[in-house]
Amino acid sequence: MSTTQIPLSNTPLTKDDFLSDQMVKWCPGCGGHAILNSVAQTFARAGFRQENYMMVSGIGCSSRIPYYLNTYGFHGIHGRAAAIASGIKIVRPDLSVWVSSGDGDSMAIGGNHFIHLVRRNLDITVLLFNNQIYGLTKGQYSPTTPMGKITKTSPFGTIEHPFNPGELVLGSQGTFFARVADNSPKQMTEVMYAASQHKGTAIIEILENCVIFADKAHARITSRETRDDNQLWLEHGKPMLFGAEMKKGIRLNGTTLEVVTLGENGVTLQDILVHDQHTDDPALHLLLAEMKAPVAMGVLRSVEAPTYEDLLEEQIATQHTSHPVQSIEDVMNSGDVFDI
Repeated sequence: MSTTQIPLSNTPLTKDDFLSDQMVKWCPGCGGHAILNSVAQTFARAGFRQENYMMVSGIGCSSRIPYYLNTYGFHGIHGRAAAIASGIKIVRPDLSVWVSSGDGDSMAIGGNHFIHLVRRNLDITVLLFNNQIYGLTKGQYSPTTPMGKITKTSPFGTIEHPFNPGELVLGSQGTFFARVADNSPKQMTEVMYAASQHKGTAIIEILENCVIFADKAHARITSRETRDDNQLWLEHGKPMLFGAEMKKGIRLNGTTLEVVTLGENGVTLQDILVHDQHTDDPALHLLLAEMKAPVAMGVLRSVEAPTYEDLLEEQIATQHTSHPVQSIEDVMNSGDVFDI
């Protein structure tokens, strides 16, 4: 397997080292501001050299982020960020490659590239800004907009079933999937750092608020008044407990996850599922990704598997040592040749 490593910085770096001098043009109150701050903190904590970070984006509000970071960046075209990032990582495995994309950019026009990036398991981290709307183009419904939602392109309510990004990632054989809210900066940074240390494709669904076109779309999950009862924060090796008093938990009943309360109907801590993000079997991870009340947050799945670029490098190295054609001279002098 490849031994290519991303070089670490010789000097300590801070969040400010990764923020550029460009004016941030997101709307006041947009979740992008908190996401940008967490990315800069994560880059500093991961410790790679500035010149070894590459942020790739497509089109949309999320895709402005390369301008706001003091790293290398590539602002691509609509839906093609995953394809561009794949090419970069294959050619330069020594780069920490990140993709910034929205739910429309990555799951509509870019849906094909998205699922194949996950399937191939390139060592790339994708920040999926999920605000359930097209923000930059002024409020059309997206592949994650809830059914029945009235938007500029669904004046009587959308009649399409929305994607669940977690289901899509796990169905594409994903090795890392996490979910976090944009108003939880500490948790967001922790999840991003975990993704930066994962060897393979890491998808982070960020529940982002668009204050203009889909304000409070995630309010049930993210607001202070309701989040305790609607967020299940997962930690590897710990029981799945939630609620203001941490007395509610998740129990497996046959093939269904159900909410129970400690002390009621004989329920004890031993009945509560313990999170195992590293198990190869994705069945429970998929059930967690599908759960709507509460919504599973944190790292749902993180498993080891060979990466595409490592397998490619290994294949090339094998052919270099065993193939009869080793140079252009070998090509010119092989097969049926004759002298004039």
